[in-house]
Parts: sequence; C-alpha cells; structure tokens
Amino acid sequence: MVTRAEIIADHSIGGLGACQALSVATDTWISQIFADAIAGEKKADDLVILAVGGYGRRELSPHSDLDILLIHKSVKNVSDIASKIWYPIWDAGVKLGHAVRTPKETIQLCGTDLDTATALVTARVVAGNQKLGEEVIRGAAESWRKRGREWLVELHQRILDRYAKDGEVAFLLEPNLKEGLGGLRDIHALQWAVMAGLDLSADDRRQLELCNEVLLGARVALHRHTARASEILRLEDQGPVAALARYASDDALMAAIAEVGRKVAWIADEAWAQLDPPANRSPIPQLVAPGVQLINGEIHITEDVDIAEDPTLLLRVATAAARAGVRIDRSSLDRLGDSSPVWPDPWPAGASDDLVALLLEGNAAIPVLEALDQRNLLVRVLPEWAPVRSKPQRNAFHRYTVDRHLWQTVANAAELVHRVLRPDLLVIGALFHDIGKGYPGDHTEVGVEMFATIGPRMGLSDTDTAVVISLIEHHLLLADTATRRDLSDDATITMVTNKLGSTLVLDLLHALTQADSLATGPSAWSEWKAELVALLVERSRHVLGGGDVQEVMWRLFPDAGVLEMMATGQIQIRTQQDRVTVVSPDRPGTFSKVAGVLALHSLDVLGAEAHSDEQGMAASEFRVTSPHGEIEWEPIVGNLERALSGRLALDSRLADRAANARPRRATSAVAPAAPTVRFDDGASSNATFLEVRAPDMVGVLHVITKAIADFGLDIRHARVLTLGNEVVDSFYVRESGGGVITDQAYQEEIARAILFAVGNSPR
Repeated sequence: MVTRAEIIADHSIGGLGACQALSVATDTWISQIFADAIAGEKKADDLVILAVGGYGRRELSPHSDLDILLIHKSVKNVSDIASKIWYPIWDAGVKLGHAVRTPKETIQLCGTDLDTATALVTARVVAGNQKLGEEVIRGAAESWRKRGREWLVELHQRILDRYAKDGEVAFLLEPNLKEGLGGLRDIHALQWAVMAGLDLSADDRRQLELCNEVLLGARVALHRHTARASEILRLEDQGPVAALARYASDDALMAAIAEVGRKVAWIADEAWAQLDPPANRSPIPQLVAPGVQLINGEIHITEDVDIAEDPTLLLRVATAAARAGVRIDRSSLDRLGDSSPVWPDPWPAGASDDLVALLLEGNAAIPVLEALDQRNLLVRVLPEWAPVRSKPQRNAFHRYTVDRHLWQTVANAAELVHRVLRPDLLVIGALFHDIGKGYPGDHTEVGVEMFATIGPRMGLSDTDTAVVISLIEHHLLLADTATRRDLSDDATITMVTNKLGSTLVLDLLHALTQADSLATGPSAWSEWKAELVALLVERSRHVLGGGDVQEVMWRLFPDAGVLEMMATGQIQIRTQQDRVTVVSPDRPGTFSKVAGVLALHSLDVLGAEAHSDEQGMAASEFRVTSPHGEIEWEPIVGNLERALSGRLALDSRLADRAANARPRRATSAVAPAAPTVRFDDGASSNATFLEVRAPDMVGVLHVITKAIADFGLDIRHARVLTLGNEVVDSFYVRESGGGVITDQAYQEEIARAILFAVGNSPR
C-alpha cells in the first residue's frame, strides 16, 4: 500500500494526478482508522465518514486540510468514536477540518449555511455505511438545487469580497492560486453554480478543467517546496516551484498561470453576469454605431455586417461596450473571433481615431480589451502585442503583467487628459511606453525602434510619431531624475529640458509618469515622489518657456529657520512628522552618523540635503519613513546627540542589529547585482555626482557615507531609492575646499573604498 508520505515525496507525479493519488491513499488510511475506531461497536452500521471540500473532489494537495464529516444515526457514544478517529489524524500532523452530525442536522444546515452546503456538493463516502452516506449526499444536493438562485447570489457576493482582498491571479506579481480572481476557488464556485442551475457551455467546462490542471500543478509543487499549505506563490518560491512543476523557467510558469487566470476570470465573469442582468435591458435594438446594436443590455453585431470586410468593426464594438458599461454579446464576440481580418498596413483611414476613442474610455475599456484578447483579436490589430500578452514583470515595483500594466496605464492617463493639449498622444504613449518589454534588449530602446514603424502604420504624422517616440524614450526620465538628482542644480534642469525640447512633451510626460507609476504598484508613487516630479516639471517649464536656468534661486535648503540654528554654533536637532534636521560643527562623518542612527531605529531614508557655512557649521535634513507608522522621535534624538558628541558605539550597535535582523523577503525574482559605483562629471555644475548600487542591508547608507567621509568629502545632496532588495543611492559631493573631483584615479580610489565597505559590512 502506497502511503501519503510516499506520494508527497514522489515528485514524478504532480498536479491532479498527485492529488488523486493522495486522496486514494488518504481514503485507505481513514478507512483503517475508522475500522479501528468502531471495532466491537454494536451500531457500527449507523456511522459513515464523508470526504467533503477538496478531499471530496479528490483534489487533495500535499499539505491541504483534511475535511471530513462523521454522520451518525443517534449513536450515543459517537463522541468517543469521533475522538478515536480525530486523534490519529492529529497525531500524524495533518490539519483536520471535522464535524459530527446526524443526517437531519446535516440537511438542515445545508439549507442555512453556505459553507456546509458547498462542502457537501462534491461530498463522497470514504468509510462506513455506503447507503447512509449516499442518502445524505442526495439530500444535500436536493437542498442545493432547491435554493439554487438564492445560494448563487450569496456565493457571488462572497467571491466579489474575496477579489477585493486577494486580487487577480493573472496579473499579480505574487498570485494567490486558490483565492485570487481566476484561481481555484473560482473554478470550484462555477462547479457548484452549475449544480444549482447556472448555465455554462460545454466548451467553457472543458476550458475550466484544463485551467484547473495547470493551477493544481503549481499548487502541488508549491506545497511540496514549502512543506506547508501555501497558497500565495511568492517570488522566492517561483523558481523552485517551476522546476517541480516541470516548466522550463519561472517566467514560463508565471506566464502559464497568468494565461489560465485570465481564462478562468473571463469565463467566471460571463457566467456570473447571468445573475445580475443590466438594468437597461430592452429587447428593442438600439443602433449605437454602424453595424453595432444594444440589445438587452449587451452589445451585438447586426446580422448584415460583413465582418471580414470591415476591420475597424471590432473597435466600434469595443468602444460602444465601454461607453455603455456593458459586455459584448458572446455570439458577437465569437463572430469577431472567427471572421475579423488582420489589419492592413497602413491602417484604414480613421482607425487610429477609433483606437483613441476606446482608450479614452479609461477603466471601462479594460474588461472590453480583455474580452477582445480572449478571442486573439488584439494581435490582428497590433501583431507586436503577442509577446507582451500575459508576460510577467517579476521585479520590485510591478504588480501586473506587461499587458495589464499597459491597459492600466492607459486608464490612469485617461483621467489626466485635462492636463495636456494632446489627449490622443497621451493615451497612445501610455499604451506603447512598455511595448518593448516583450522583446530582447533594453525595452526602451526596443520600444522606440518599434514605434518608428507602428506610428506610420497607424497613420500618425511624422511630428506626432516623434512625440510618442519621445514619450517612450523618456518615460522614466522624470521619475528617475526627481528621485535621484538634485533639483536645485542647474545642470539637472538643463539635462531634462535638452532631452524633451518642448512644454508639450514635458506636460505629456508628466501625466504619463503619474499614470505609469500608479499602474506599477503602491510603492511606485507617493506624495513625496509626486512633489519631486512636480517641482522638476515646474522648473523645466520655466526654462522651456524662455526663462534663464540661472535667473531663479532654486535652493530650498537651508531655510531661514535652519540658518538661525546654524548661527548658534551648537548641536541642534529639529524634528517634524517625516523629517529631521541636524545642525552641528562641520566635521567629516557627520552625515554618516545621522544616517547610522536613523538605521538603528529602522527608519528608511528617502532623501537628504546638506549645507555648510564659512563659520564651520553644517546642517543636514533627512526625509524618512517608518515601517511602523508614526515616528517616536525622542529616543532617536537622544541617540543623535550621543552619536554627534562621540558617545555612541554606532558601528557596534548597527552590527548587532544586522545580526539580529530577520532576513528580508525577496521582492524581486532577480538576485541583486554586484555593488557598483558610477561617477557622472556632467550631472552637476558645482559638485561631483556619484551613484552607488548595492544590496539592501541594515545601515547601508551609513556604510557608504562613512567611506565617503574618510576621504574628507562633503556631501551636498543625497537621494536614496530602494528597489526591492537593492538600493540606488545618489550623492553630490565636493572636496573639503569646495572643488569638484575630476581626477579619474582619485574617483577610482573613492569607488574602491565604497565597494570595500559595502562588501565587508554585516548583512
């Protein structure tokens, strides 16, 4: 007899096959436990064990809960018998979901409790009185069918609540395979719904079976790898899970999961729509576009339309559906899928305007685009779309696949069109800004090259094509510059304005930057980042509008209050909600000490400014965030005073904290690269710019700036950016006398010292 442990350890069998084999082995085990428990019992025929839930479906993953129900007919000592069954299971380390009920109690509960009702929909007899078990299962099924529509409404509401919590399997960086939209729970719910009378085509059922096998394959591999009942496929687990599930790579695994997640979600959305028909249902056809009608709250194609001869029909259909907030009739969508032609080169006259009209519908366009993509219609419009379809973005910031990220960027951009002169170019730029991610090479360079062909094919003028190319080429410029460079430096503003060339492109890029960041994920856009980008845009617009880059005093630090603090000649510390200003005698290493104390208290530095005067005083201001919410400044200020006075063993304390810190979860599928130091002699008019990339660790800013201080250099400005498990820290430094560092050999020595310090710091 093959045991559960042997099946779990046998990696030659996976997915549904492993689940079924494990269910069979579990049946044998439970049957033996049951036989031992009822040995000598006079009323043994009045007992039966039912497998319910996933165990009942024979979809038992390696570390899934074991859900069983003990049914009895007035057996007085049933509690004793139940204990004899439960304890061997618990002793084996298996998590058990269990209940003891009479047949009557079970059927009654099926009529009032949705969890009980759904668990019994796929129940089966494992051990005991077969006839008794089948009677209970039939009674539960009858109860389910009797309350069919009522149960389905409640079930659907639960599903909607779950989506809000667990997100979408298809588009998330770390999907919940079971509870997410498009996951296993959706497949189960549709199976229950069919048994309650919901209509689902044979083709949809077949598609769900195939999707179920893919998701189960990933789930079984995840359970085996983590040795626990994991449902969320974390970044650090995706490589090992891909190998166990026999995928060529982790990207291949995530692409497959994204594909089936989209399929399940789309089928589910179509099926559940039967419960909530549109309020504007009317059987009277309403013409909403040539060849397009609204009938019973759905968009239909008229019977007389020759789809093969009308390439732009699919965009008219899609735009009508988005504007009305309704779905495309399934048969009409099938007709489009069967007959829509590949678009010619160049596009038909007015086709680009039709595309823009759809994109400007914003969020309402996303489900419509998904419907078109389910029938492979988007690639007939744009062949370049195929490589980005369901393509994962497995890095620190992105939460969506490339295709969904592009759609969401467009939707966000559609809400910002009031800020630009050319809304059409904004949404086109949003749609294509990352199109190069489906191809080898630098995605920006590839995207620029691709749109040089796509733009003319769309019928855009040379001027408009050039604007969109500029948006693609520079779509990271504002965010990167604002968060890494000194916005008070003339060279920064000159660099941006030289690249963009006009206020039209600047304003379009400003809106695209916000739309792109919001579509990327919650960590990619913040109030702080928005302020920096807006400041950069304001100063760049001043110059592009004809203003002199040097005629405005950009610097905001130090302000009058800080100058007063410096005039005292004493150590002074000022705190605000999200920042701390430190004034002290100007000595090498002051900046590093402040950074070290902040790290000691688990504060993350976003950016810093520094200034020194001729009287030998220095001031620095750090903008910070705390993973614990509101910052308690009193103990931090105390340690700052001790560190600046030389009365704190800062390096020792940081080493202790690093040794005791919990390892950080991976937030990128790619391991951090080796540390690097880069100098840019043209990035500033009065300082030397250096950028350090290094793995994130406790006190890394302190380590880097201490190495800089050892050379007697002054840090004038700093920006700190954390990308997953890597930091990108930018510094503007000067020699103690105020000069820039132009000697290449000297730069190499500084880089050597920084790399040595980073490489020898405790992780």
